[in-house]
Amino acid sequence: MSAASLSLKADDSETGAPLLPASPASPAKPTESHMTSAAPVVASKPAPKNLAEPLGRAMRIILPPVLGFALLLGIWAIVAMTTKGIPGPLAVWQAAASLFADPFYSNGPNDQGIGWNILSSLKRVGIGFGFAAAVGIPLGFLIGRFRFLNAALDPIISLLRPVSPLAWLPIGLLVFKRADPAATWTIFICSIWPMILNTAQGVQRVPQDYMNVARVLNLSEWKILTKILFPSVLPYMLTGIRLSIGTAWLVIVAAEMLTGGVGIGFWVWDEWNNLKVEHIIIAIFVIGLVGLLLEQALLLIARKFSHDSNS
Repeated sequence: MSAASLSLKADDSETGAPLLPASPASPAKPTESHMTSAAPVVASKPAPKNLAEPLGRAMRIILPPVLGFALLLGIWAIVAMTTKGIPGPLAVWQAAASLFADPFYSNGPNDQGIGWNILSSLKRVGIGFGFAAAVGIPLGFLIGRFRFLNAALDPIISLLRPVSPLAWLPIGLLVFKRADPAATWTIFICSIWPMILNTAQGVQRVPQDYMNVARVLNLSEWKILTKILFPSVLPYMLTGIRLSIGTAWLVIVAAEMLTGGVGIGFWVWDEWNNLKVEHIIIAIFVIGLVGLLLEQALLLIARKFSHDSNS
């Protein structure tokens, strides 16, 4: 036997593969993997959304206020039926529909629609509140920043802050000689305290490490104020602004009752003199709604500034 035939037999015994090639004409059988990949893919249908969860969440949000208002209306109706002179919810609703059909009529300075009275009150609140913010916020920064100033002004603030708004009104009439500036003065002096106190507290709660870093870097007082104090104090300052706007809206009603003119407080007093109790109840709801809208607007502004400062 030749060496070539021995080597061919050895290769055949080691690999176990046939020496003759497969015929090219015979088709290869498809394997299981080929058959699986060739099968059409059927798209699964999305599972139906569970509507019970969002519906239950919506009911938990909506149902309690609805029940609360229903309870209020029920108590109101019972009191109206048992007390002479107090109109019920239906009578007040009819009066409100007639009143808000033309809220901006004007038949002279003492006979104007409720819309003009609300705008006049908001104007006075805006002016008094603006002056209070312009004075109270910087003063709060100074009181919180300098201990000597804090020790000097703290007794004065503690003495004047509890004074009733109506006690400040005669001082305004004496100084300004007119009703409008006197009402604005009353709003100013009563809404300035929350801004001063909250801003000063925010400055005092700034971490001491921040101030130590500013001292090491030899930062100017302006940079300390704008780069360190203002971002840290912003939440406290906005809380003081929210409290102040609520105080200002409370004060303006009492001040306008005494000073007269045009405004929601004067309108309430005038309707009482005309024995229109339905309009007084309407004014109560209007005053509460306007105060709620003012507070919600400031809440949105506070969230916006807080988000910007955090980012």
